[in-house]
Amino acid sequence: MKSQMLTAIGQVELREVPAPAIGNPNDVLLKIAYVGVCGSDVHYYETGRIGSQVVQFPFTVGHECSATVVDFGSAVNGLEKGEPVVVEPAVSCWQCDQCKAGRPHTCRQLKFLGCPGQIEGCLSEYLVMPAECCFPTKEKITLQQGVLCEPFAIGVYAVGQSQLQVGQTAAILGAGPIGLSCLAAAQVRSATNIYVTEKISERIKIANNAGATWVGNPDSENVVASILKQQPDGVDIVYECAGQQETLDHAIEILKPGGKLMAIGIPRQSRVSFCPDLIRRKEISVINVRRQNHCTQKAIDLLAEDKVNLDFMITHTFDFNRTSEAFDLVANYREGVVKALIKVES
Repeated sequence: MKSQMLTAIGQVELREVPAPAIGNPNDVLLKIAYVGVCGSDVHYYETGRIGSQVVQFPFTVGHECSATVVDFGSAVNGLEKGEPVVVEPAVSCWQCDQCKAGRPHTCRQLKFLGCPGQIEGCLSEYLVMPAECCFPTKEKITLQQGVLCEPFAIGVYAVGQSQLQVGQTAAILGAGPIGLSCLAAAQVRSATNIYVTEKISERIKIANNAGATWVGNPDSENVVASILKQQPDGVDIVYECAGQQETLDHAIEILKPGGKLMAIGIPRQSRVSFCPDLIRRKEISVINVRRQNHCTQKAIDLLAEDKVNLDFMITHTFDFNRTSEAFDLVANYREGVVKALIKVES
C-alpha cells in the first residue's frame, strides 16, 4: 500500500510499504478516507520531536481520520463491512490503574496513532485498529466531518473538565482547530461571553462568524486591556490553545480570582513560567488537558444532532499525492488555514 512518510525534517515522501493485516480477534482493517493535519503532526514535520517523543525516520504521522471498514477479527461485534467510522487514535491497555480509574487517556501503556515509538500514523491507504477505537457514524455525519471529531472531542473534553457553567464567562487564546473546538463546546454549554485572541486575520474573521463575543489580535492591540474593559472582574475560565508563553501570561492576567486556566496548547519550548505573585494571589487553578477522554462519541453525537456545525473549520482539502503541500501550508499558516484535510481514498 502507499503511505506518506516523514523522511527527514521538513520532508514528506510517498512510499510503498507492507499493508497491515488483522492479527488479533478484536482488530479492524480500515480503508482511510480523510486525514486531518494536526499541529502535533507539524511539530514532528518541522522539528522531528515533541518533548521526549523523537521521530526515527522514516515514520508515518497522522491521527485525525475517518475511514470505512474493510474487514475485522472474529471477536468484533457491532461493525459492518463498508460502514464509515471515526477513529479514536488512543489505544489503551484497559488493565492498568489509570484505565480502571476511568482515565484511559493517561493509560500507563498508552499507544497513540502517529506518535514516535508507539503506532505508525494514519497517512496511509489502510490501517488496523482495535474495534474499541472505531466509532460508527451510521452516515449521520460525512467522512469529512468525521475527521473533525478528533479535535472537537478535545474541545468537548477541555470544556467538560473546566466545569463551565451556564452564564459563566470564558476566553479562548488561539483560534486554530482546538481553540475553535473549545468555542463550539463552550457555546453548547451556554457560556455568557466568550472572548477570543488570535493573530491570523482570516482566523479572526472565522472566530467572529462562529459567534465569539469579541476577537482581538495581540499583535495590534492590548488584548488584556480590551478584555478587562469589557469584563472588569475578569473571566471565569481561560482555554489556552496556542502553547505560547505570551498567551499563558495573558491568561493569568485576565482570569478573575479563583479562575481556571485550562492548558491545552503544546509549547515547543521545554519549560514555561508563571508569575508566582499573580497566580498565587488570585488562587488560579491550572488544569492540564491531555487529549480527550470518553469524548469521541459525544463529539459525533453533537455533530449528528446538529447541535454544532464545524464545517467552517475545513478550509483546505488536498489529494493524497499533495500531502507535502498540505504540511507546508499548515506549518507556515498560509492562506488562513484552519483545518487542512488530505483525501486518501481514490
